[in-house]
Amino acid sequence: MNVKERLRFAIKAMAFLFAAIMGTAQGAELTFDKDIAPIFYAKCVSCHRPGEAAPMSLITYKEARPWAADIREKVAARVMPPWHADPHYGQFTNDRTLSRKQIETIVDWVKSGAAEGNATDLPAVPQFTQGWKIGQPDVVFELPAEYQIPARGTIDYQYFAVSPDFKEDRWVKAAEIRVGDRAHVHHAIVAVVPPKGVKGEAADDDVYQLNQILPTGQTPFKFLGDDDTTLSHRFDSGYWVGNWVPGLDPHIYPADTGIRIPAGSTLIFQVHYITNGTPGRDRTKIGLIFAKEPLEREVMTGKILNLTFTIPPGESNQIVESEATFLQDVKLWSLTPHMHLRGKDMTYTATYPDGRSQILLKDPKYSLPWQTEYFLKEPLTLPKGTKIHVTAHFDNSPNNPLNPDSTATVHWGHQTFEEMMVGFFTYSFVNVEKTAMVQSPR
Repeated sequence: MNVKERLRFAIKAMAFLFAAIMGTAQGAELTFDKDIAPIFYAKCVSCHRPGEAAPMSLITYKEARPWAADIREKVAARVMPPWHADPHYGQFTNDRTLSRKQIETIVDWVKSGAAEGNATDLPAVPQFTQGWKIGQPDVVFELPAEYQIPARGTIDYQYFAVSPDFKEDRWVKAAEIRVGDRAHVHHAIVAVVPPKGVKGEAADDDVYQLNQILPTGQTPFKFLGDDDTTLSHRFDSGYWVGNWVPGLDPHIYPADTGIRIPAGSTLIFQVHYITNGTPGRDRTKIGLIFAKEPLEREVMTGKILNLTFTIPPGESNQIVESEATFLQDVKLWSLTPHMHLRGKDMTYTATYPDGRSQILLKDPKYSLPWQTEYFLKEPLTLPKGTKIHVTAHFDNSPNNPLNPDSTATVHWGHQTFEEMMVGFFTYSFVNVEKTAMVQSPR
């Protein structure tokens, strides 16, 4: 090697060493206070704070540092923050996903030693109302008494009536259900039941109808109780003001929309309790924030469901479908897939009157422990005649680690060891006239 070659080699070696040193220095510059806290505050601490569902708080460095390796693993695998929508279809206001840069920043921070940094770089901690994501409610209603949950057995849906004693109509802009015992509550829903002779737009009988296509000899599924005085019947005759399942964000209604509660209405809680070998106690509650003046649009919850499916034993990819046709122009605000332990995926597809099709949501990795209501970034206008087709797949095989019994033939049922197929959605009318929706399970 001559002198020139040696010099060239030395320069390259020095450049390589300099780049390595600079890279290490840049990695060391990443700190919790300057680089990581802004990401956590924007994407994580709504759940990762005291009193919320997440197992640990990430607000301070002292709280986050012991979990650094776990955070790196979950973030790199895109397991956290939890978000299951396929990014190729639809845009949603509550998208929790981290950007590639944010993921790399967190990973590099942990790799470089997870330094704390300088407190002067720490952004302001987001302000939360203790115990609420919507902020301080205007009013809170809770179960009349604490419900005692047994250690074992199957519990039918429980219903509890609460009278708000509203003397005038109230418009709800935000609603949040807080369950008292997350380990024992599968879901909780609160319905508005107006007084006799009074119907809100969302409570009208012709808002939508279920047309069940049944196999020969099968009788229709009955939602309502045989006695119209039962709380279950009254609940089914009302309309939802709020619901809770694990992972669901509270309802904060956009723009000029909300839920109307007519004067004299009753609120009926439906709570599905599950047993897990230990007893529990629950007193679920709902907090409401009211609009200061009447709103233009009443939001309603619709259901595209199939009640007649059969999932054979061992079947790993059973398809179940259902379809709805709108008979009037509507605006679509959100989509919420719901299945139980065997649910794999769910897709909503709109077919417009001109024949054009559009996938609204594809949820390829449905998770019962962490369900999501996907709020559209822009409400979608569906003209009269538009169909929404919902397709779901179920895994009843031994390869499904959540499967309670792969030898069972599975049908629709309320309990988690049974199954449901429901494509929930929220919508409002483009025009104030009443509408209907025809549903065709397949």
